Amino acid sequence: MSRSLLLTAVLGALLALALAQPGLASAGMYMGAAEDEGRNADPAVAMAKMDLAKAAGFDTIRVTAIWAPGEAAAPQDQRRALQAAAAAALFDRIKLVVTIMPYGSRTTPLTAKAQRDFARFSADVVRRLPTVHEYIVGNEPNLNRYWLPQFGPDGTDVAATSYESLLARSYDAIKGVDKRTFVMGGSVSPRGGDDPSSTRLTHSPTTFITDLGAAYRASGRPRPIMDGFAFHPYGESSSTPPTLTHPNSTSIGLADYPKLVALLGDAFDGTPQLGSKLPIVYDEYGIDSQIPEAKLELYHGREPSTTHPVPEAEQADMYREALMIAACQPTVRGFLIFHVTDEPDFNRWQSGMYYPDGAAKSSLGEVRQTIRQIRAGQVDCPVESTQPNGGGADGWVLASSKSDRSDRAKGGRGARTRRPEGGWVLVKAS
Repeated sequence: MSRSLLLTAVLGALLALALAQPGLASAGMYMGAAEDEGRNADPAVAMAKMDLAKAAGFDTIRVTAIWAPGEAAAPQDQRRALQAAAAAALFDRIKLVVTIMPYGSRTTPLTAKAQRDFARFSADVVRRLPTVHEYIVGNEPNLNRYWLPQFGPDGTDVAATSYESLLARSYDAIKGVDKRTFVMGGSVSPRGGDDPSSTRLTHSPTTFITDLGAAYRASGRPRPIMDGFAFHPYGESSSTPPTLTHPNSTSIGLADYPKLVALLGDAFDGTPQLGSKLPIVYDEYGIDSQIPEAKLELYHGREPSTTHPVPEAEQADMYREALMIAACQPTVRGFLIFHVTDEPDFNRWQSGMYYPDGAAKSSLGEVRQTIRQIRAGQVDCPVESTQPNGGGADGWVLASSKSDRSDRAKGGRGARTRRPEGGWVLVKAS
């Protein structure tokens, strides 16, 4: 049987499922890409795109499901495309994550009816994809590109309040279909202005997370609104190293993990919603590479002056460093590169492992090798200790392999420990 026919058979089996068993769980941090090219109603196209991701070493792909006003269920074209992507992912043993979102600020679900429709749409997507068990609600609600209004007439943050309401409704609707589903909120952008008089109305992640927590507390809700927090730790440009921190600003980058954890703790700790121990997924991180002359004919448009693309060798090094940084952050659940394949428009993203014609970039090999190293536990985390979760005597400690072996040999006296990926140990006061 050909791969195309076999995938069609798998797709048919998927459509016949009521509720499947949860998908394969990663041994540690999952690593993949945010890529919609495989979301195609043609099973052969979906399979080909998923094969590229598999060849890059990725174990996870995130796709999007787009809600439009008035929709309480996924339209047929989206449904078929999502089901084909799910079948291809299952065939290649790739975890599929789906972001359910309005596209653009003109379709922001603000009214009670619009939010009910969005929640029903989300439940319908979950029902149609019985092998998918991880979802993100919304995309960058702290930016005016995806959510308006950001500010009320008095300058207050109305975006965080209305997004909190949408997230709560969607969480309940999704859990009503399958309580095992892992639902993430946030998907927050790393920067924002916090200025209601600006021509570009945005909120920084620092303000948005704080206000999201305030809205949740004010709601009096007795249950969570999310199981994990999605975040986009892009640098200021593609030449910005992943090690850059922002101690004196409201921005948050990949190396600002303690700052992000502290914000989540301040926002939610002490409520039914996890805060400082909330799992984090970096669901978008991209480094644009310079395009060699031989491939320029595959692209069009003009590169923005703010992008600052880097040579492919540098792209590989920066992705390697970013993956290793994330692997040493104890509550990080996943890391997704944006994208698998370059977008042909220079005004978009050339951050993938492949050119638009499917040929591999020279950076692919190092990224694939880095992923293999992390899966094998070959992560050289700094030998230092910290307590990013804050509060009490509990906390994460970053231990060397030698000290960890010593602790196990002693039977863990004086503390109970759980060993996650990356050499971190969660120490519980006992």
